[in-house]
Amino acid sequence: MAHPTEDQFLRGLFAQAIASAQPDLCLPPHLPQPPKGRLIVIGAGKGAASMAKSVEDHWPGPLSGVVVTRYGYGAPCQR
Repeated sequence: MAHPTEDQFLRGLFAQAIASAQPDLCLPPHLPQPPKGRLIVIGAGKGAASMAKSVEDHWPGPLSGVVVTRYGYGAPCQR
C-alpha cells in the first residue's frame, strides 16, 4: 500500500478540516430547543449566510432575522 506524500497528506488534512467546519454539519447539534417566543437570527460576515441557511434548514419552528454578508457569499434563504 502506497503512503501519501507529505503534500498529499497535508492537503487531505486541510480538506477534512474544511469539510468538518461546514455549517450543515457543525451547527445543528448546537441549536437550542425552540423558545416559547420567537427566534430572531442575526448575522454578519462571509460565513453568516451559510450559517443562516443551516439554521433555516434545521429549525423546526418559525424564525426571522437579518444577515449581512459580503457580495458573492450569499445563500438562498426563504424565511
